[in-house]
Amino acid sequence: MGSAVAGKVALVIGASQGGTGTGSAIRLAAEGAKVAIVARNEEKLHATLAAVEAVGGEGVMFVCDVADPDGGRDTLVARTEAALGPVDILVNVAAAGGYKKFEAFTSAQVQAALEVNLHTPWILCRDVLGAMRERGSGAIVNIGTKAAEPPVGPPYSEGVTTTAGTVYGSTKAALHRFTRGLAAETYGQGISVNVLSPVAAIATPNLVDSGWLPDRAFEPVETMVECVLALATGDPDVLTGRDVYSLDLLLELQRPVYDFTGTTLVEGWQPADLPPLIAERRTPLPMNLDSYKVARPT
Repeated sequence: MGSAVAGKVALVIGASQGGTGTGSAIRLAAEGAKVAIVARNEEKLHATLAAVEAVGGEGVMFVCDVADPDGGRDTLVARTEAALGPVDILVNVAAAGGYKKFEAFTSAQVQAALEVNLHTPWILCRDVLGAMRERGSGAIVNIGTKAAEPPVGPPYSEGVTTTAGTVYGSTKAALHRFTRGLAAETYGQGISVNVLSPVAAIATPNLVDSGWLPDRAFEPVETMVECVLALATGDPDVLTGRDVYSLDLLLELQRPVYDFTGTTLVEGWQPADLPPLIAERRTPLPMNLDSYKVARPT
């Protein structure tokens, strides 16, 4: 275990599903940060908190549905500060919307996607920004998606982000633009603000078990987590304002990929391994959309 963020306070939104949020909370704790974790699922949050403590970290958890304007998201930063101190690192992972045809979404599902993918990150960035500016330091990492890129055509590809990603992608596209704008507004103030997307599907337990995608469509959670740590600890005058894909960033930085404890290299996913893996995962794949369950159904 390292000390890359020793003494820092991190707030991670969306840390209960075994993916980027869970892994980031554990890795940040292993690197010395005190960690506040947020999600809707209390049982799974307890599991993440136990993993944080297992690597020697200190943490607190807040059960909160960030899709609900009255669910407590407006006080998350204040509660974190009261428990652990001012927030040095904010990681927004929670997402809503999923993939299905545009007309299949209800108004409530569209609103939930907007609340989770755009409004909640905006609120949390607003609430941490003042103290970061006063200290002259801080890092914000928002998790984005390839679906935010506009489809290219005609003709159009058959990929799921093109054929069923309109609602999810459009709400996330606003997050991408907002992130880069905030980076411009905070440049030179010691604060980094970046948006990070996976090249491939993140191999969360639920997604792997769903059978929705073949194995070659995935990248391990650890690659995303390594990028979160890199962005949270990089030079804010250089590594800011980036709208970047995970594997590309690792290759650019020639950064080794470690497990959640920061002690063991992840076999097969080191910088020298990445060029063919990136190319393979950028090849469109047939996907069983019927087996995919949209997030936050009404």
